[in-house]
Amino acid sequence: MICPACKHAMVIVEHENIELDYCTSCRGVWFDSGELEMLLEAAGMENYGVFLERIIDSEEASSPEKKRRCPICNKKMKKSYIDEDNKLLVDICKKEHGIWFDGGEVAHLIKLVSGRSEKAGSREEVMGFLGDVFKY
Repeated sequence: MICPACKHAMVIVEHENIELDYCTSCRGVWFDSGELEMLLEAAGMENYGVFLERIIDSEEASSPEKKRRCPICNKKMKKSYIDEDNKLLVDICKKEHGIWFDGGEVAHLIKLVSGRSEKAGSREEVMGFLGDVFKY
């Protein structure tokens, strides 16, 4: 897969059936449809369905950032904030192929998810994995 941000080839990082496409150049991460759900479930987040539904249904944010193209369908994705403080701006495929996180944004996701998790053991394992991969 080609990185939607910098056009470099991405590598696949896998942990317990969760595959992420990671760009070693810009540090961006692509979650295919269903992968973020699996990650949030593995992290022990309660009501992750509501969280994901809010992300998918979120309004498009006004941003000076260039719109990214979905690496699956090549259509421009919408930019949306997925946190209450409007600090975590991600790119979401309008055809629901997946979500793009620019470099460093997965670290913000980890903080967000950590505060909503209940299962300490699985949460620590998933967060440790993500932290190792994404230098959190």
